[in-house]
Amino acid sequence: MRHYCDEWIQEWCYDNGWTDPVMNPVNHYWAFPPGGVMPQPIPMDALRMIKVEKGLSRHEKRWITLAGIMGIALVGLSCWLNNPMPLVMAFAFTAFIAAGLDVDEF
Repeated sequence: MRHYCDEWIQEWCYDNGWTDPVMNPVNHYWAFPPGGVMPQPIPMDALRMIKVEKGLSRHEKRWITLAGIMGIALVGLSCWLNNPMPLVMAFAFTAFIAAGLDVDEF
């Protein structure tokens, strides 16, 4: 799950003099610092600041919406079938999404 929009990272790099941002594995951004000749990871403090300022990314909003829709649908299916298994599936699905929403620190 992508926690940051590329536009947010590009904006931060432009404001702070960093150039050529690249996303190495998912959510690990690298760029050339001011006067640098070798790319370095964008500081985690800066990424936290961006996240606090901008909020949820488009990917996160989509996954949260999907979790809500699936949860409601599976609760209705559980009531209709008189069976708890759809509730177990809803719990498992939303647990994976909640784990994906956690921002990893490297």
